[in-house]
Amino acid sequence: MTNEERPERPAESDGTAHLFRALGKQIKVLRERAGMSQKELGLATHCGEDLISAMERGVRTPQPDFLVRADPVLDAGGVLRATADEAREALAKARTRHPGWFRGFAQMEAGAVALHYYSNQAIPGLLQTEDYARALFAQRRPLLDEETIEKRVADRLDRQKIFERWPPPTMTYVLEEVVLQRPIGGRAAHRRQLSRLLEIGRLRTVSLQVMPTDSEEHPSLDTSFTMLTPKGHQEVAYTETYGHPRLITDPDEVRVFSERYGNMRSQALTNRESLTLIEKMRGER
Repeated sequence: MTNEERPERPAESDGTAHLFRALGKQIKVLRERAGMSQKELGLATHCGEDLISAMERGVRTPQPDFLVRADPVLDAGGVLRATADEAREALAKARTRHPGWFRGFAQMEAGAVALHYYSNQAIPGLLQTEDYARALFAQRRPLLDEETIEKRVADRLDRQKIFERWPPPTMTYVLEEVVLQRPIGGRAAHRRQLSRLLEIGRLRTVSLQVMPTDSEEHPSLDTSFTMLTPKGHQEVAYTETYGHPRLITDPDEVRVFSERYGNMRSQALTNRESLTLIEKMRGER
């Protein structure tokens, strides 16, 4: 379980879900009036047929850009385009509300000057594609309702704005090789996730390293953890085991995690070697 993968209560309804369900119904009516299939609308708006179906059923959120593209295709006369700004505002509000147990860490993460992640179970949230994140939430037990899944996916993707910050934080990752081998969400989603890792790993502000499964030494076989340095404060560590989050601030405890992480980085593949391995997994070499 990653540090955001804790069971939670269903998201509280604030009208946002109702707005997007209504939009989905409008899209379906307009599509049928235009005599188009879901596949045809998807091709015309650069979306997949499954995505069109999910939006019409109200289980996927119509993005503002999609509404703008779909308006002329469906001869909506500006109806869909007019909702784009409202949809954008609703999404922005929804994405600011992380679950209470995670909100404090998310705020620290967003403003940190240094971030270091070790993961042995799943791709860290900041590196996940939308498909990968949705598959994780959808497969979790006990099952989450569709509205909660969409809310959690939106929250997770919103955190990735950290890559747009300037100056950016120092950011490093150590991922177990087995994490990259597990095709969460299916083969196509897995390939897209590997592509995302290559994209992020090639940024000059990021170091991404893979810990080989056949390594004979390993200094930390306990759990995934995150280390971050908030601006103007000392480094802290964050762990979560079986849904119980823990923010560690004691300098002596933090030093233990720092030492383990340093040892792992020295034993893992280099950034270049790691990207080459991911390319091979993706089928590029």
